[in-house]
Amino acid sequence: MVRYQFSGSGMPEPPGSTAPRLSYIAKDQFSSDWNSELHTHSCAELFFILDGHGHFRTLYEEFPISVQDLLIVNANVPHTEISSLKSPLQYIVLGIEGLEAASSDQGYAMLHIYNGWSELNSSIALMLQESSKTLPGHEEVCRYLLNVVLIQLARQQDLSFSDEAPGPRANRECELIRRYIDNHFKEDLTLDHLARLAHLNKYYLSHSFRREFGTSPINYLISRRVDESRFLLRKTDYSLSLIAEILGFSSLSYFSQCFRRVEGISPTEYRKQNRQKS
Repeated sequence: MVRYQFSGSGMPEPPGSTAPRLSYIAKDQFSSDWNSELHTHSCAELFFILDGHGHFRTLYEEFPISVQDLLIVNANVPHTEISSLKSPLQYIVLGIEGLEAASSDQGYAMLHIYNGWSELNSSIALMLQESSKTLPGHEEVCRYLLNVVLIQLARQQDLSFSDEAPGPRANRECELIRRYIDNHFKEDLTLDHLARLAHLNKYYLSHSFRREFGTSPINYLISRRVDESRFLLRKTDYSLSLIAEILGFSSLSYFSQCFRRVEGISPTEYRKQNRQKS
């Protein structure tokens, strides 16, 4: 992966400006060390698929992606990309603060760019070129090019953006912990460990997290693991014991207990029902 981070220096923003801000630009292509686990980001991401094909996956669905597709993923939305081995995915992604796909109920949207792809491709290629050379004023140039890209995208049918934050913002510590759980939910996480990461008393963290997100950090961790287990139960033939081990559950019985509490049925029954539907 080639990735360039933006410092935010250079051209000053007008006082009180809520204009979208470019946080980073990256170009990636499938390789053996590709990470296809669900993860989140603190800003929105725009994926421009340049070559190859594969699948885009969220907590709720998985769908095919290929050349000239655009994916918009709002901040803090779990997602990942899965590439075809025969036709590796290649894409450029823009990380943008202060932007969200206003038309997406689930926090993400996809569309195929039929018209204007070459113009979009030229703009993002120039952003990548400016970022790689790091000449004086390159961040300012990239900010102007971002505005050009957003104007070009606004011309697409059924696509709109909002520069307002999506609802009340969680306090910084709770947001940090939620993102950490999203990215590390397969690991052995405890409330003590999460509290140390946030530099908070564990009881205060638990109370604040529940106030912000309506659940405790540990229950959120369990729900993320159960979300992932649904996919493994539907799409693989892994044993229940292996799924429990992969997802960080301390035992098969604890996995089954947590799954039944969330889903209302056992993992075995869930797998059976979904195999019958297939």
